[in-house]
Amino acid sequence: MSFPVRLTSAAWRDLEDICTWIAEHDSPAKAEHVLDRISAAGAKIGEMPHRGSRPTELPPGTEGEYRQVLFKPYRIIYEFSGKEVVILLIADGRRNLQSLLLRRLLGP
Repeated sequence: MSFPVRLTSAAWRDLEDICTWIAEHDSPAKAEHVLDRISAAGAKIGEMPHRGSRPTELPPGTEGEYRQVLFKPYRIIYEFSGKEVVILLIADGRRNLQSLLLRRLLGP
């Protein structure tokens, strides 16, 4: 069974920022390649939402079914509600993501 996949507006901005940076600092072709690979990874999440691992930066007992998949060096963080997959964050995994994850997933 496949589940619908939705990106939050913040995740769309993440994706735009990543692709813009790659296009400016590497090449538009490389940016397109990364966009295609991240999009494919997002589609696969809908097919198997439980395959991702729990982000280690989240404290134990955090509410929500938060998971991640990797397209190195990028991490796609999502929540699975049982009805749909919501992609919440797309970020370079080389960053220290703890404060960003807590702020984005758990709010202020």
